[in-house]
Amino acid sequence: MKTKTALITGSAKRIGNELALHLAKQSWSLALHYNTSKGEAMALRDYLKALYPNQVFKVFCCDLSDELACESLISEVSEELGQIDLLINNASVFTPASIRDTGLDLINEQMNINFKAPFILMRDFANICKRGVIVNFLDTRISKYASDYAAYSLSKVALSHLTQMGALEFGPDIRVNGIAPGSTIAPPNAAANYLEDRAAKTPMKEPGGIQPILKSLDYIIDNNFLTGQILYCDGGEQLI
Repeated sequence: MKTKTALITGSAKRIGNELALHLAKQSWSLALHYNTSKGEAMALRDYLKALYPNQVFKVFCCDLSDELACESLISEVSEELGQIDLLINNASVFTPASIRDTGLDLINEQMNINFKAPFILMRDFANICKRGVIVNFLDTRISKYASDYAAYSLSKVALSHLTQMGALEFGPDIRVNGIAPGSTIAPPNAAANYLEDRAAKTPMKEPGGIQPILKSLDYIIDNNFLTGQILYCDGGEQLI
């Protein structure tokens, strides 16, 4: 039975790293994308190769803010690994700024990486791979109107709409769904109780960690009748 292949953007760190470890354990071969985290990506590749010698793990460097580079990523992965069965648009940049404080450079960066790059990769996945599953990582902020991360939040709102638009256009051969986490991993330099403080305001009252996100991914992959859906994996944070 052919091993299935997944491309995970931003796979070297944080949630992307956890997604890679999880899928590798389930016998997936992986295209591990990174931009600047070369050392972490290589270390992850070597670790997975040692654990799962019968699977294929290759790293691909791409600056997702570079349109031309982004347009070549799906074809490069396909040439190296063959059919891509799963595309996970995980990579993103997350920069705080209100509407008043958002300059052109900031909004362009957030939109290019968080929205335009997934758009290009989804388009090329549909045109080149022609079948499979796409999972877009969103954010519980798409349900809110807070402007403290204005450009970031708007880029994720656009991606959520693209998720459902893609599901409508690409079906039945390609299913497209989204996962909208809440606070899962604390930002760099955050206070020790950052996650607990945020979780205390939600219905579930405690951080969920990475496992609910991995379970959401499994649900999307395994449910062949699921498309155009956004799973809020946030302990109910979207309700407040």
